[in-house]
Amino acid sequence: MTANFERVFGQKKPVIGMVHLGALPGTPLYDPALDLVATARADLLALQAAGFDAVMFGNENDRPYEFKVDTASTATMAAIIGALKSETTVPFGVNVLWDPMASVALGAATGAAFVREIFTGTYASDMGAWTPDAGAAMRYRNRLGRADMAMLFNVSAEFAHSLDQRPLPDRARSAVFSSVPDAVLVSGQITGEAAALSDLEAVKAVLPDIAVMANTGVKHDTVADVLSIADGCIVGSSLKVDGDTWNAIDPDRARDFMDRVRAVRG
Repeated sequence: MTANFERVFGQKKPVIGMVHLGALPGTPLYDPALDLVATARADLLALQAAGFDAVMFGNENDRPYEFKVDTASTATMAAIIGALKSETTVPFGVNVLWDPMASVALGAATGAAFVREIFTGTYASDMGAWTPDAGAAMRYRNRLGRADMAMLFNVSAEFAHSLDQRPLPDRARSAVFSSVPDAVLVSGQITGEAAALSDLEAVKAVLPDIAVMANTGVKHDTVADVLSIADGCIVGSSLKVDGDTWNAIDPDRARDFMDRVRAVRG
């Protein structure tokens, strides 16, 4: 594990709960009647009460997604996080979909412990040709004085198909060599859909010394199997009312999930 990963999460297999913000101002689904801070607060407090190791603030509802988000979106996310920071008792991360530079800027501005994004690769996606620049993002992080902020690289992009035809384990191993992430994330095809256990196994087999995490679709009845392979996971949809990505966190589902995690970790 990298020093940044261990500093943020320690030795245990961390479970990160998602705080999905409501659609932000200027995006097509924005609802001015929705109190963005209040809804985020309710989800944050439910995750912390359930015992999640960390939380991550993301703008999943800013659909259709963009590669370069409006400055207002990043500023609004910073305002929400700032309003909740005194109530945040666990390490937190950020993700501004699907903009690596905005994600790094938001993380640096808010004091986030980690940032998640698609930092490497070339993809055909619902949003068009996808060509992130890990070198620019990491140099930006360091220029902002946040070399300590862990970088979590999703190497199997949602809503997309890799144009690099190397097998996923080869792409993951290459990304670690070329771009020095603090963790590698393996995803399903879209938000809420599971990464194949075979993909997790294959990536972990070639990266024994780097944290490999399941990024999507981890459910109550699969978390034990996932954590038997992966070094942690990120979970959102499974914790929501009725398991629906766009609903609020269900405190009972969140507690049950972490009860199962604790049973696995011992």
